[in-house]
Amino acid sequence: MRRVVVTGMGAITPVGNDVSTFWSSIVAGKNGIGPITRFDTTDFKAKLAAEVKDFDPNLYMEKAEIRKSDLFAQYGMAAAYQAVKDSGILENIAPERLGVYVGSGIGGIATFTEEVIKLHDKGPRRVSPLFIPTMIANMAAGNIAIKFHAQGPCVPVTTACATGSTAIGEAYRAIKGGYADAIISGGAEAAIGPTGVAGFINCMALSSSTDPEVASIPFDKRRNGFVMGEGAGILILEEYEHAKARGAKIYAEMCGYGSTCDAYHMTAPDPEAGGAARAITDAVKEAGMEGETKVYFNAHGTSTPLNDKSETLAIKKAFGDNAYKILISSTKSMTGHMLGATGGVEAIAAIMAMREGIVPPTIGLKEPDPDCDLDYVPLVARKAEINLALSVNLGFGGHNACLAFKKCED
Repeated sequence: MRRVVVTGMGAITPVGNDVSTFWSSIVAGKNGIGPITRFDTTDFKAKLAAEVKDFDPNLYMEKAEIRKSDLFAQYGMAAAYQAVKDSGILENIAPERLGVYVGSGIGGIATFTEEVIKLHDKGPRRVSPLFIPTMIANMAAGNIAIKFHAQGPCVPVTTACATGSTAIGEAYRAIKGGYADAIISGGAEAAIGPTGVAGFINCMALSSSTDPEVASIPFDKRRNGFVMGEGAGILILEEYEHAKARGAKIYAEMCGYGSTCDAYHMTAPDPEAGGAARAITDAVKEAGMEGETKVYFNAHGTSTPLNDKSETLAIKKAFGDNAYKILISSTKSMTGHMLGATGGVEAIAAIMAMREGIVPPTIGLKEPDPDCDLDYVPLVARKAEINLALSVNLGFGGHNACLAFKKCED
């Protein structure tokens, strides 16, 4: 069976607009959450978000490309540009063997909102002819494929908050199956706007805290909802022999993927956590690392009452007594919940934790929930030898995805 490795990474996040800055920030416990600046929140119950700061799309795109793309697609392009450059893949692959699996949970909601207001206020003739191609959720993937002349499979995944992980997992399977030699994979999102925030507020999902230090506090008994984040996380997955032949830098080997559905509820996780547990178990089994205890588990950890409790149960079901030996953290305590982008960014965090031997913390976790009694690496980062890095994301609709990475050995 063909092996799959990670040869490039790129990130646009609320705590840094490249992988190095993102990584140093989360190790230091930097909080990317603050007051929303994009619109007036006077009438909104949620006042905080984890916005991307100082983003300059001109570093990655031509002005004409920027004008024709929603912010989510710009974030995706920027992270893809970084990852492609990092990998050096373009000079070493036939276009028809290079694919793109980049998804978005929501797509161009800012464009959608703007054009609906135009329709309402000024009539149908004022709606932009670029409305549809700018708004649709596949366009980050489509634009990336155009930019890098990737003529292999182009699959824009949408599995809500599991999108980034599902995209990476399906790209992994495509390379294993021989359908591509390398795939640009991950997720992008930019939904911090009045429509997106109001929607999440009214389905009772967002934190109402006005203090950034206690707004996103996964596994803490004081938690009351998630904080919206945004950005993009992209990995270059590549077939091992292809990467080895060209002398590529290899960050890690992707060795397992689990994908399941709760088939339970539109928004709530299954309280029995069976689907999430199976996704974790399937990924660890495919990795051939059952019983391994030197594990870092980057949790979905949204800071919602239901998610953190059910995810803890899923970990216990998947690992048994070893659940108390593994190291778990939620980087959403710093980045907020980046929705469709979160899987790509958190996969990078998991890989870097394994490579650097340091686990990023769950900041703000000062009053543990008795139902969440595992080791969530509270407050400060911790040095540890990691043999298996897992990243788990769980989405509305019951989508569960788990990615497994190990150190690459000949």
